[in-house]
Parts: sequence; C-alpha cells; structure tokens
Amino acid sequence: MKAIVTNKYGPPEVLELKDVEKPNPKDDEVQVKVRAASVNPADWHLLEGKPFMAHLMGGGLFTPKIRRPGSDIAGQVEAVGEDVNQFQLGDEVFGFGVGGFAEYVCRRENALALKPANISFEEAAAVPVAAVTALQGLREVGQIQAGQKVLIDGASGGVGTFAVQIAKSFGAEVTGVCSTGNLDMVRSIGADYVIDYTREDFTKKKERYNLILATAGYHSIFDYSHALNPNGIYVFIGSSRLMRSLFQVMLIGPLISTIQNKKMKSFVAKISKKDLVFLKDLLEAGEVKPVIDRRYQLSEVPQALRYLEEGHAKGKVVITVT
Repeated sequence: MKAIVTNKYGPPEVLELKDVEKPNPKDDEVQVKVRAASVNPADWHLLEGKPFMAHLMGGGLFTPKIRRPGSDIAGQVEAVGEDVNQFQLGDEVFGFGVGGFAEYVCRRENALALKPANISFEEAAAVPVAAVTALQGLREVGQIQAGQKVLIDGASGGVGTFAVQIAKSFGAEVTGVCSTGNLDMVRSIGADYVIDYTREDFTKKKERYNLILATAGYHSIFDYSHALNPNGIYVFIGSSRLMRSLFQVMLIGPLISTIQNKKMKSFVAKISKKDLVFLKDLLEAGEVKPVIDRRYQLSEVPQALRYLEEGHAKGKVVITVT
C-alpha cells in the first residue's frame, strides 16, 4: 500500500510517498481503508520538531519516533480484530490515530465512531482533532452555558469554524474574530457578530465576554483578561506566538486568576469516542457543518502541510485518498 513517511525532522518536503506493508489489525483494532484524511497544525509541528517541545510530544530527540504522520481519517472497515464488537465489515467510520496519510490504517475501536450519514468522507475526515478540540475547549474547559457571550479568536480556522458552530449549538451569543476576507464565511456558519482584526482590536472595545477561546491568539494574556467579564474564562488553544502565549498562560495565568477572579487556561484535547459520537449527532442534525478550504491527493501531503503552515486556510485542509 502507499503511505507518507519520513525518517528525519524537517520541512514538509522531507516527506515521501512510499510502498509500505499493509497493517494487520490486533485483537482490539479495526483495519480501515482510508478514503480521506485531514491535516492539523500538530502534523507540521511534529514533522519539523518546532517548537523544541514537539520533540518531547510523541517525537524523538534527534529523529522522529512518529515516522508516519497524520491523525484524522475517514473510511470503510475492511477487517476487525477478534475482540472488536462495535464495528463490522463495510461500516463507514471516522476517528483519530497515527499514520493517517496512508491507504490503510489500523485503529483501536475506541478511537473510531460511525461516520455521519449525511456528510462525505472528506467532511468526516475534517472533524476529529479540530472539532473535538473545539468541543472540549468550550464545554469542559470553558464551561460554556446558554446565553453567555462567547468570543472565538481565530474563527475562520480549522478549530475556529467548529468552535463558532458548537458554541451556537449550546445557545451562546457568538462573536468571531477573523480577517477581512473571511468575514462572510464566519457569518455564514452562525456567528452573531464578526470583528475584522485588521481594522478593530476587540481587547480595546467596551464589550466584555464570559468566555474567550483563542485558536489563533496574538494578544497578550493581559489584553485577553481585560476583555473578560468578572468570573470569565480564557481558553488558549493556539497562537502564531505559541511559546510566548503558552508561557504567559502557565506563569502569569494563575496570578491573574487569583487577583482578578478570571480563569486563564490552556489544554490539550484528548481522544474521546464519546465526543466523536456527540459530534456525529450534531453533524447529522445539521447544527455543525465542516468547512473545507482545499483538497489534496495523498501524493500532495507536503503541499497541503505547507499551505496550512502559511496560516491562511479557511476551515480545514483535507487529503483525498483514492
């Protein structure tokens, strides 16, 4: 079978499309014929080993331990292990894992869910990491409630487009922050208000929010704190200034939380079959719709990662596997 592989850290161009052995499922695994995959920022962080802590998050010190990149997949079940009882041959599924940029993968059954019947394989592959991150950031960490004023900073990106829609499904009043060219798209997915960050700085406006989810944050933690209501919650997910933002949340966040009674948090999403099923229900109900910017072929994974790294993707970038 064909798969994208690498033996060293580096830019997307170090990736190669090679013939590798088709994986066989273990007793608790499902073999999936991949129909589509999607790319995430974690893919190129781990590939390039940047920032350096990426070496410690599933990578190796000098060479990557993860030689087969890719997480999100959608496809059809081709074989099941002896202990698998939730899936059968022919089931259409989507979920998480390692080595997703390939024609076949094996996944533990608790990392998969049945694909929503009303969306394509490409749309389903866009969901797992980005949508689960948005859901857990809003619900578990942000403690979202109906009627709250919620701001999504980076509303046009992969996590951001899901966050806008999921926040609306919880009954929140949602403000999306994005660039000029993405205003109409963010409105179209349900944002009540949109702010063009190239023309306005929401942290300097009078409006205050119960919850701020920063998927592409570039403000300081003090600016975010200023834009929160008393007892408000700031949730950091990603930033173009990743290390600075992360250290601010870790070192200064507890101090702000104590003095101002505002919670400043960061988190890493966890694989959750329960959350995949929750999202499946939202997708089938039409409350959430994946936004896909571009589609690439399996051989074009390096180009897809390079495009994502540029930071201008509207929604998700997916890989069609034929």
